[in-house]
Formats: sequence, C-alpha cells, structure tokens
Amino acid sequence: MSEPGDNHQRALDRFLNEHPQVCAELDTLNPLAAQAKGETLAQYRAERLHEAFEAEAERQNLFAWELTLKLTAESNEAFEAQRREVHKEVAQMAGLSWDEYCQLHDLPG
Repeated sequence: MSEPGDNHQRALDRFLNEHPQVCAELDTLNPLAAQAKGETLAQYRAERLHEAFEAEAERQNLFAWELTLKLTAESNEAFEAQRREVHKEVAQMAGLSWDEYCQLHDLPG
C-alpha cells in the first residue's frame, strides 16, 4: 500500500479525531493478526484505518476520494466545487457526456 498524499493524510487525521472509537480499535489491534498476514503492525493498522475510512465514505454515499475532499475543503461550497470538477474530469476520461455520467452516479446535473 502506498503512502497517502498530504491531503489524504490530513483527511485521515481528521477522520480519526472525529471517530475516537476507530482510533481505540486501531490502538488495540492484535499483533498476531498482523503477523499472520505477513505484515508489520503499522501496515496492518494502516489497512484497517483505510477500511474504516472507506466504510465511512460508503456510509455517506461518497467515494473515498470525495470524503478526502470533504474533510480537507475550506467550506462545503469549496468541497462541492472541487468534487464537481473531479467528476467532470472522470466523465471526460470515460468518454461519457456530463448528463450520462451524472445519471450513472446519481449526481445532480
């Protein structure tokens, strides 16, 4: 697993601050479980953190990258603008019209 970028790391830090139960679970992981997977405890912990982050994104009906934007944007308006811009880039790369893409991903047009 690659190291997260600065924005993603800030999002993970904020996520942990806002979800102390996840932090507590990560602090009590069994080192034997990490060993059984052939990972260090730090690697195992990072995987569990990313799983929890992705689960929270899914709970909010977001992609993980959207949750990263949401947790690092200066305002809700900035988040929505950044989110829309990235989605437009993805739609273009996928060769879809903006309307098709919005319909496919249940986004406002």
